[in-house]
Amino acid sequence: MGWANTEFETIDLGDERRNKRAIRLVERLSAQPMASVPQACGDWADTMAAYRFFDNEAVDWRAILGAHTDCARTRMAVHEVVLCIQDTTELDFNGQEASGLGPLSYEAQRGMYAHPTYAVSTSRVPLGVLDAWMWARKAKDKDGSRPGVKESVRWVEGYERLAEMAAELPGTRLVYLADREADIMDLMRRAGALGTPVDWLLRSKHNRTLSGGDKLWSSVVQSEPLGEIRFVMASRKGQRAREVAQQVWAQTLELPDGKGRFVQASCIVAKEMQPAVGDKPVEWRLLTNLPVLSLEQAARMIDWYRARWEIEMFFHVLKNGCRIEALQLGSIEKIERALVLYMVVAWRIARLMRLGRSCPDLDAQLMFEPDEWKAAFILNQKRPPDTPPTLNEVVRLVARLGGFLARTGDGEPGVKTIWLGMQRILDFAAGVKFSRELQAAGSCV
Repeated sequence: MGWANTEFETIDLGDERRNKRAIRLVERLSAQPMASVPQACGDWADTMAAYRFFDNEAVDWRAILGAHTDCARTRMAVHEVVLCIQDTTELDFNGQEASGLGPLSYEAQRGMYAHPTYAVSTSRVPLGVLDAWMWARKAKDKDGSRPGVKESVRWVEGYERLAEMAAELPGTRLVYLADREADIMDLMRRAGALGTPVDWLLRSKHNRTLSGGDKLWSSVVQSEPLGEIRFVMASRKGQRAREVAQQVWAQTLELPDGKGRFVQASCIVAKEMQPAVGDKPVEWRLLTNLPVLSLEQAARMIDWYRARWEIEMFFHVLKNGCRIEALQLGSIEKIERALVLYMVVAWRIARLMRLGRSCPDLDAQLMFEPDEWKAAFILNQKRPPDTPPTLNEVVRLVARLGGFLARTGDGEPGVKTIWLGMQRILDFAAGVKFSRELQAAGSCV
């Protein structure tokens, strides 16, 4: 049984043929994530079946995502803490004739927004996509206001969905993790009203005025610092990897909620005091419902917040690896059905990378079919071993096919080389499978 069959074991689209088509589609899209739908499907019959699937109003994208979320919930249950990261990405379909799209950051652009909840372990292994909010904006009225549902609702509703899931995972602490845009009092009030079944950790956007007249951030740094933390900030586009040393302050405060009441929260300020010449100081201000009374507790919150980068990586794979902004499907409803399939593909690619780094000695057959890991050796002109290799060994071989040089100082491969290499692996494995089927049928190859 392939990985897609396992991942979508509980899928129910109201018709077994639709269920099988969804699984076949995600397998094809995973094999060639950068290809167009016709290229990924391979032949006319499968291409037409894919377009019929995306066009079928009876196919609810929530049911597709729900099957994957069922598996994610199982993965989450074995962890003491799971970080549930929320963020929004803009999908630019400008120039395409697709109905239902709306303006983006610039009013003249056309596209839509996606706001998933992405679960990762505290060691940053992706566990799955738990929820998604997808929408297109309405054009502004003459007075400059924008009709439709208030977009900040997505942050509150995202918390509510996690609260529902928390009841099904009594042995796992869920932490709602988000950047500045989620620093809204509606979210904190709603969490309190529900009894805070899910902890929250947000990057502070608003330097609120406290009841005594002091400002939030200055009040925190006027307290005694807890100490200093050090970590290595990974390299990113235009930014080299470097060690960061931050001074840390934390204080428990009562934040006015704008309705005559208060929300109790811990505020952490972590500031780089002596960056190297040319480096911008790294400073974070965080808010959480959790107590932060020691440097150890503050360091844990900062480490959890740093895991927010994982959703940025997920978006990178989704937009650049899967090229979803190149989809030409004619309507926002069709795009949504395709998008949830690509979300699962992007999750799997990111998971392969992280597991290869954090659990290098895992059996490769947990993530690769035998034909796939053998293809990784053959395409690298190596003899496949008689017993299954480790996951890290196969991931590195896959990445080499995507351009990873694997030199001594190159570290571990990134998602781009993995998704490029996976295309070659899956094409080769499909050819081996077809050849075997022909031989079994008595045909010549």
